[in-house]
Amino acid sequence: MKEQVERKSLLWMIILRGIIVTLLLVLALVIEYSASFSFSFIPFVQIILGAYLLSAAYFLLYYWGRYPAAQAYIQVIGDLLLITGLVYATGGIASSAYFLYIFPIMGAALVLSNRAAYVTAGLAAVLFGGLADGMYLGLIPRTGADPTAGLTLGSVLYLIFVSWSAFFLIALLTNSLAGRLRRTRLALNLAERELIVRERLAEAGRISATLAHEIRNPLAAISGSVQVLKKDLALSPEQRDLMEIVVKESKRVSHSLDQFLDFALPSKQVFSVISLPEILDETLKLLRSGGELNGRVTVQGNFLASGLHYYGNQGQFRQVFWNIIKNSLRAMPKGGVLGIDFLRPRKSEIELRFSDTGKGLSREDREHLFEPFYSGFEGGRGLGLAVVRRIVDDYDGRIDIRSEQNHGTEVLITLPVRESPKN
Repeated sequence: MKEQVERKSLLWMIILRGIIVTLLLVLALVIEYSASFSFSFIPFVQIILGAYLLSAAYFLLYYWGRYPAAQAYIQVIGDLLLITGLVYATGGIASSAYFLYIFPIMGAALVLSNRAAYVTAGLAAVLFGGLADGMYLGLIPRTGADPTAGLTLGSVLYLIFVSWSAFFLIALLTNSLAGRLRRTRLALNLAERELIVRERLAEAGRISATLAHEIRNPLAAISGSVQVLKKDLALSPEQRDLMEIVVKESKRVSHSLDQFLDFALPSKQVFSVISLPEILDETLKLLRSGGELNGRVTVQGNFLASGLHYYGNQGQFRQVFWNIIKNSLRAMPKGGVLGIDFLRPRKSEIELRFSDTGKGLSREDREHLFEPFYSGFEGGRGLGLAVVRRIVDDYDGRIDIRSEQNHGTEVLITLPVRESPKN
């Protein structure tokens, strides 16, 4: 059972069942004491009591909290059997209670899946059809007055056909409604996550600006002073190494501050027609010279042959390429394949596709994509993808990341084509 079932859906099934059963009991009491005709009241009440007992059992399963999909199937099947008993107690073929079969069909569609709804409709058809045929042929004992009186085989078959058609029509319509509800819920969840990310990006920007301005000037003074002292003083090798560490770490913190400022207060960008393959090639050369792109990683793709040009800012695209490729390299510490393709699927859009054969993203990492200060890598600052996301948003583009743990990652950036202003 692969269906994903929310526990609150099980609770709603139990509550609605209790309401419907109670209404049926009230209706039966009204008929018993005020109507001119009678039916098998005692068996009917026994079935109603059985429904209450089953609901109590379902409550216990609900609070147990395990295997919600299995619980949903148990409730649906139990409802089908109860309804069949009610149909039998209220006249069988002549009963109009068979309309109750639509409720478990609707429940299966809304709580489980489209397939479950059709399976439930099929089971309802089998149970009602078997009951009707069995009572008409005398294989099942009749209740109360003979429900087959005046009924021909043709009318029985017609009743079965109409009921079956109704069951599957309800399944079809409810599946359509359930599909729309699921898509709406997914869209709302995505919109909610998008809003949270944007709020955190804005908050991170404000914090970053304040932090950068408070630290940057003292840091530059410290680094400059250490470099002057290193030149003027006679230092032992150990002292020189310590000063090198201070300078190196100062540069690293300064780079983080630059990222903060790019994130918080992006400067006014100068746009021109740029060659994306050339910018990417320069980025790869820098990574090779720094030892981060080593012989264990193979780079492949059409990016050099694509000849793709774009009207934008080369500094921004250098940041995008640098951050995405660095993440891919971190995901492949033992080596792998880095794929980079530049595509023009439509006249109005370009696509920048990056893929790696690394460790992939965990479920937690996927939930926190683009959130600043969250990193799936040890020692990461959690700003790389946040900066990429902001730049893509500046170009009114989209970024999609597909990844499974131990199955690599694919980053797809889609940007609208921008026309350069004519002189």
